[in-house]
Amino acid sequence: MNLFSEQIESTQQTGLQETGALEMLRCTRCGRDLVADVVLAGDAACPYCGNLFRQPAYRRIEAIVDSGSFIEIERETETGDPLSFPGYRTKLEKERVKSKMQEGVVIGKATVKGQRTAIAVMDSYFMMGSMGTVVGEKIVILAEFALTNRLPLVIFCASGGARMQEGVLSLMQMSRTTIALARHSAAGLLHVNVLTHPTTGGVTASFAMQGDITLAEPGALIGFAGPRVIEQTVRDKLPEGFQTAEYLYEHGLIDRIVERKDMRETLASLLALHNTERVQWTDKGVRG
Repeated sequence: MNLFSEQIESTQQTGLQETGALEMLRCTRCGRDLVADVVLAGDAACPYCGNLFRQPAYRRIEAIVDSGSFIEIERETETGDPLSFPGYRTKLEKERVKSKMQEGVVIGKATVKGQRTAIAVMDSYFMMGSMGTVVGEKIVILAEFALTNRLPLVIFCASGGARMQEGVLSLMQMSRTTIALARHSAAGLLHVNVLTHPTTGGVTASFAMQGDITLAEPGALIGFAGPRVIEQTVRDKLPEGFQTAEYLYEHGLIDRIVERKDMRETLASLLALHNTERVQWTDKGVRG
């Protein structure tokens, strides 16, 4: 599966806009050309066949949380250039303009059908959601915030893995996020991961697989290394589609595949169940 199959391209559309180009998406399932702004402003799904496109972080938050409830944390935090990697600063500026994001993840607190939660949403339109120092730091901050305020935690994962321009500093975020989320879990608090297309590399090898409950969107690519690398390592032919959400569900690595239109209701039910159990345990004196 091509991670970059949903690249937005500008094409001239006479009569649709007086000043030039519309940004277009081509559906990889039915092959139809779609206006990117129209698709991404909705559920980021093809109106003809239902195929899912990658969804921008703020649009996903808008679709999941209660209206007006989201309060963002660390909105203005930006990545520096810790290794003075050639061209990295220019690349970051271009990505901010293109994606309208400051970094590859948005964090904050909100309610979902009245249920309080901390929430993180990764955005693959910013450097493929790669995990550098700021992405790792924001996940750690949110985990600590959720622990301090005894909130459940929902993380939407979408990433191409660790960010190569930050080298070992990027790889260190795997252990930092894992430790922070382990402390959250040790306090008996709920952590739900939602794996979206694509979830790969160091993110898969750290916090993406660390939740108490792991959900996934249909057709999402989920894995660590690419198929060719794995085949060369194990010296064997791999099953067709072995890194899809459906294959992982069949083999017990994720708990449920949830349609995008049903995600808000599913998360609200899980959060309500968790909050109810916490109240019951408190009443029985098991924990406060």
